[in-house]
Amino acid sequence: MKSYTRAERVSGEIQRIISDILRKDISDPRLTRVAISGVKMSKDLRSARIYFTLSAGKYTCEDAAEGFESAMGYIKRTLAGQLGLRYMPGIRFFYDES
Repeated sequence: MKSYTRAERVSGEIQRIISDILRKDISDPRLTRVAISGVKMSKDLRSARIYFTLSAGKYTCEDAAEGFESAMGYIKRTLAGQLGLRYMPGIRFFYDES
């Protein structure tokens, strides 16, 4: 059985929380068809790269990136409250081209 590192466990939790935030709390139309496809954490848990994909629609990945930028404060505040880490990791959003 493979043992998971703490960074992998935290990245899974971040992915779950942000997916819930997008589905339930954010009403920005640029983010309605966005799905979080993965999260990569640094080993020291100080930074997270969050990858997203888009379903077909009228908004592009640049529009979605702008939507994430405008919702960044709310996402970080909600994430910090639910993660329970000593330090809130810096988060950045990237379009998943795969």
